[in-house]
Amino acid sequence: MTDRMYRIALASRPTGAPEAANFSLEEAPVPTPGPGEVLVRVHYMSLDPYMRGRMDDAKSYAAPVPIGGTMEAGGVGEVIASNDPGFAPGDFAFGMFGWATHGVQPGKMLRKIDPKVMPITTALGVLGMPGFTGWFGLMEHGRPKAGETLVVAAATGPVGSMVGQVARLAGLRTVGVAGGADKCRIATETFGFDACLDHRAYDSAADLRRALAAECPDGIDIYFENVGGKVLEAVLPLMNNFGRIPVCGMISWYNAGGLGAGASDPGLTGPAIWRSILVKFLSVNGFIISNHFDRYPAFLAEIAPKLASGEIRYLEDVAEGLENAPAAFMAMLRGGNTGKQIVKLI
Repeated sequence: MTDRMYRIALASRPTGAPEAANFSLEEAPVPTPGPGEVLVRVHYMSLDPYMRGRMDDAKSYAAPVPIGGTMEAGGVGEVIASNDPGFAPGDFAFGMFGWATHGVQPGKMLRKIDPKVMPITTALGVLGMPGFTGWFGLMEHGRPKAGETLVVAAATGPVGSMVGQVARLAGLRTVGVAGGADKCRIATETFGFDACLDHRAYDSAADLRRALAAECPDGIDIYFENVGGKVLEAVLPLMNNFGRIPVCGMISWYNAGGLGAGASDPGLTGPAIWRSILVKFLSVNGFIISNHFDRYPAFLAEIAPKLASGEIRYLEDVAEGLENAPAAFMAMLRGGNTGKQIVKLI
């Protein structure tokens, strides 16, 4: 085992979209686990949109990454040293190890992974935080009912694809929105959406709204919000009375900085949004999945068997090498990924 590790630190805070100069690849000694701690050699790490918010020095539900600090990420890998009786060398575990080749965490903060049951990468996506986010947001705040219509953007991503598949299995009409004809084809052919619209093919929210109206002749009962921007503007007038909007993310605004505070979208004025909520009796629920991990066992109990049977499917985009994580992350924020974006470290 090498006694050196590598990590990617936040070198500077971005103004707008992140650039390569905002990241720094650094070498350091492999950490030594203390009492109750476990040392893991990370095999795969996750890239997720929320990480862009951690790069801003803005008040949020979690502290920003400090300048010089390791970029935050979940990872999965092999235990190489343990001071926790629940883990032994050779075990595999998931934890928040950051953008790094090695990580030390208290054993109580780790989740053991059995590579004989599922590929370990599923702990980062379909059976990890993104899949759980989609399932929880839909079931808790979407409250789906058979015969209803659901719309979700970023439909081929790990959150959107889970939302669409769970809704379809529950008997809903599912309409995805994605960036590009290839993604829309994957949404329908791989994930079973009834229809999918390429938002890039429409010059305005009004044009996209007309296309959505044709695919949602009975209106929209649930809009699972992942992106904000043009899609939100297109969807709101089509929402049915007593519709539900779980608010998971707003990726189209993240690169505006300040956790989206710098975004300007003239079609989405405060009065227009609030009036839609008022006159259509909409339920709009923001949620942060880290507040709800008490429900994770229920998610696994329902979804893991469906994954094993093929009722739930998933896609992964794999970048090779820690040094390529910044480029993969920046591309993901531009919609460059198709499925769950991960980075292979070993």
